[in-house]
Amino acid sequence: MNLVLGFVPFILFAVLMGLSPDMALWVAFAAAFTLGMRSFLDTRVLKTLDAGNTVLFGLLALYKGFAQPSLSYGAVLLAVDGGLLVIVVASLLLHEPFTLQYAREQVAPEQWSTQMFLRTNYVVTGVWVSALLVMTAADVAATLISAISVTAAAAGGLVALAAALTFSLRYPAYLRGRSAQIRD
Repeated sequence: MNLVLGFVPFILFAVLMGLSPDMALWVAFAAAFTLGMRSFLDTRVLKTLDAGNTVLFGLLALYKGFAQPSLSYGAVLLAVDGGLLVIVVASLLLHEPFTLQYAREQVAPEQWSTQMFLRTNYVVTGVWVSALLVMTAADVAATLISAISVTAAAAGGLVALAAALTFSLRYPAYLRGRSAQIRD
């Protein structure tokens, strides 16, 4: 469930984007900073997603607010989705899937280095990469093909986001249940 908190800034951004892209970016930045600081003060660990969200939404809010106020809805959406994709892929390239930091809060330290625990986090992070690829591709398509609206791309992105969230919550529970059946 803590993983869902990591995506609260993005969810707030998606909900508020229709009202005002500027407001959506600033609220998402504030949420990312607040969640990141709360988590850091509790655990003394700066989570990859929290730090990435803070930098991503902070830079985009400043850029759109001061350097390029006319930045289109589609360009902002593409920057956010593409930025999240970069954060998640970078965590894989650094051999520290972003989900590990959340999963470690849910299990005993003895399990952190087990093959099943690590593989589960690589699988869940891979699902997030897939969802963010779909979201970013939809944004690119909406930018390049006039027949695809930005609203349709955003809706498709939200479906991909919901699928990744659902998988992230259910897959570890499925594996625990399956493991318990094997032991019995």
